[in-house]
Amino acid sequence: MAAFFLFGGHALYAQNAQAVQLLNQGRVDEASSLLNGTLEKQPNNAQAHQLLCRVEYAQDQGDNAVHECELAVQDDPSNAINQVWLGRAYGLKASQANMLSAFGIAKKVHTAFEHALEIDPTNVEAMSDLGQFYVAAPGIVGGGVDRARGLVDRLMDRSAARGHRLLGQIAAKKNDLSTAENEFKAAVAAGKTPEAWVDLGLFYQTHGQADKAVVALQSSIEANHQKNAALVDAASILTDLHQRPDLAEKCLRDYLASPAKTELAPAFKVHLQLGDLLKQRGDLPGAKHEYAAALAMASKFAPAIKAQQGA
Repeated sequence: MAAFFLFGGHALYAQNAQAVQLLNQGRVDEASSLLNGTLEKQPNNAQAHQLLCRVEYAQDQGDNAVHECELAVQDDPSNAINQVWLGRAYGLKASQANMLSAFGIAKKVHTAFEHALEIDPTNVEAMSDLGQFYVAAPGIVGGGVDRARGLVDRLMDRSAARGHRLLGQIAAKKNDLSTAENEFKAAVAAGKTPEAWVDLGLFYQTHGQADKAVVALQSSIEANHQKNAALVDAASILTDLHQRPDLAEKCLRDYLASPAKTELAPAFKVHLQLGDLLKQRGDLPGAKHEYAAALAMASKFAPAIKAQQGA
């Protein structure tokens, strides 16, 4: 009996690992099916609940994501990653709620990220997410640039690029655009990552400097040897700027062909994004192909369903 239990536990662990791979590939229907099968056998499997939360989060299902992440935290409250994802799930739910409800949910975002840091004071993701929350949220729900500034030194010790990025966000919030630009440039110098170049490009886009944005995005693309999710962010900004649709399309196709795909840019959403871009460029057959590819991975994803119906 004990041997059977151990084998069964090992099998379920392997299923969770497979679910992570499916999630990173954007195959959320398959990941969901696998994880629900695990939870039928082990209803208190915290990792499976966390992964299912992330599956729902990828599909913009705020209520479902919160439910699964709350179960993950309930089953394993001392896991910092569970708390980080709970905070993100609350953030998604808040973005989808009316203003009155959003205030109450935003307080839970704050609490979850702070709990994550209490559990693991070195967790860079928790620090970065909490810092962004402090910058974006009003004081009534726990936000404030002074609180964000209090995280900078801790974050800088772990990731200079992330620390400078947070300083850039703080300066931009205070409308100190010269300092903000310098901090985003410092993040580029510190990390030399495609993500840091994208942040600089986004700053330029936000403040009406399209030419500089394009240059920064081209630098991001050139630095992106892995062809990771930063390509998708670059393509999104180029599309919003109505600049270089050919380059945006190449970015999306390169990402979809890459082994570096992750849940940060779910492949089914990228297929949808590529389909919309092709539709704008007059390639309706190509757009339909991409919409079908999105639905093959995420059959219940409403924006893809709507896009396919309108193609």
